[in-house]
Amino acid sequence: MFFDLEAGEIFLVNKPYRWTSFDVVGSLRGLMKHLLGGKKIKVGHAGTLDPLATGLLIVCTGKATKRLEEFKDFDKEYIGTFMLGATTSSYDLEKEINQTFPISHITPDMILAVSQCLTGEILQVPPVFSAIKVDGKRAYESARKNKELELAGRQVNIGQFEITRVALPEVDFRIVCSKGTYIRSIARDFGLALQSGAYLSALCRTRVGPHKLEDAYEMAALKTLLKGQYSIPSTD
Repeated sequence: MFFDLEAGEIFLVNKPYRWTSFDVVGSLRGLMKHLLGGKKIKVGHAGTLDPLATGLLIVCTGKATKRLEEFKDFDKEYIGTFMLGATTSSYDLEKEINQTFPISHITPDMILAVSQCLTGEILQVPPVFSAIKVDGKRAYESARKNKELELAGRQVNIGQFEITRVALPEVDFRIVCSKGTYIRSIARDFGLALQSGAYLSALCRTRVGPHKLEDAYEMAALKTLLKGQYSIPSTD
């Protein structure tokens, strides 16, 4: 298999846990620059994944970076787990639990009903620990300095919201949604609707438009293929 990095390639990558999307791009860009004898090459990604999420990240090189906006507009599919009965300020495991709530009143029927209520066009307030810009700064930069932020709600579309397992306090789900949707915010709203609390304890993106996670490269495997093309022995 020959990769023409400068003419443009589209790579499907399984983003590792605790890697940022930029970590993936930076790692591949550095390797590609080395393979091309120090020549700089454009590398970009479509659709940021949080560090604590795994799954499909689309990475484009060279002239294919012009297609990044096209990929961002695709719908996305996620699977993951909500943890009921507690909240965190980041709505996921990035921050420690800051409040706990009872869950003894919650039934499977209630969980199903809430998932149905959160399906379709909904108004969603993004997390303060997000990359959204407020007054020219990323929201997470201000949030990490404990500055108060008020983010405006925005319309997103939840095309499918399937509950796949209920084992309280854990609830597994599958969600298909439009671009700009924050699954962490769905976790928060899910807990509130159940008169309790919830945060996102696991998340994996399984599809972006027609592109599926099952067709993605692991980072080590992709690097090995690239090194093999340029006859550089693999070290990982």
